[in-house]
Amino acid sequence: MAFNKTFLLHSRPSAEAPAGPHNFRLVEEPIPEPAEGEILVRHRWLSLDPYMRGRMNDAKSYAQPQKLGAPMIGGTVGEVVASKLEGFSPGDLVLGMGGWRLYSLASRATVRKLDPRALPEEAWLGPAGMPGVTAWVGLNTIVKPKAGETVVVTAATGAVGTVAGQLAKRMGARVVGVAGGSEKCRYATETLGFDACVDHRAGDFAQQFKAATPDGVDGVFENVGGLPLELSLARANPFGRIAICGLVASGYDGTPAAVTNFAAVLAMRLLVKGFIVGDDMSLWPKAYADLVPLIASGELKWARSMAQGLEAAPEAFFDMLKGKNFGKQLVKLV
Repeated sequence: MAFNKTFLLHSRPSAEAPAGPHNFRLVEEPIPEPAEGEILVRHRWLSLDPYMRGRMNDAKSYAQPQKLGAPMIGGTVGEVVASKLEGFSPGDLVLGMGGWRLYSLASRATVRKLDPRALPEEAWLGPAGMPGVTAWVGLNTIVKPKAGETVVVTAATGAVGTVAGQLAKRMGARVVGVAGGSEKCRYATETLGFDACVDHRAGDFAQQFKAATPDGVDGVFENVGGLPLELSLARANPFGRIAICGLVASGYDGTPAAVTNFAAVLAMRLLVKGFIVGDDMSLWPKAYADLVPLIASGELKWARSMAQGLEAAPEAFFDMLKGKNFGKQLVKLV
């Protein structure tokens, strides 16, 4: 008899016990049956994303904390295997938030039917999914690059940064990436077309960053926080725009990496705005209309790191937070 496997959030991280795979518990349960108006989805791909780490904490944020004892949240692409919902049939490919498990029940409001011929299945969790839309929204509504301006993209070879940098290039900007390691920096310049990329692990990172931004910084797509943001503020030109998408370096475990020169916001009259991609869902169709053709044609490049099997999800998740992934972090479930 087949069973559904699910990772539950078993405990929360603390100062005494920092986050790790021990916070999750794998359970086996019978595969559920769909009720009227529901479908049963067998997940094929699971997305692992930095926002999940914040949800593990019991703290005030833009969304409610992940409940203890509940399936860990996560985007999924899967196949409908049973349907009691008009318009959905076994074999249909759907995008949803099925979480860290093999099977989930879904309703019309919680899934989107996909065209399997349009893109590779997993692309709907990467450049054509939430990460790609995040990049599009941050650039088009906050950074708004002008031709010839310098735009800095941190976590430049991550799922969001790869798209943000390429879109900024298409808008005519000079794009400077920040990434961890020479291999990632080569990928940013040689494959993604960034004008420069600085290795934040280098001993002379600050000097390299200054050299890579000789005309200052006009826009920042910030995924990391900490020293890269500190240096961008120091190099900011008047009326620059900074989109705060993520702050991975800024202390999920209570050890924030402080930015000390915030006075630059006043002196340079900067716009600094945090955003969550789900704040305005009316922007998503516009983003899809731009992104999907670029991905399908191969004009927009993207990379993927792939873990195999649901059991690999916790380790892959924490490796991603340490920067060990390359591009979009996925778990292949079939």
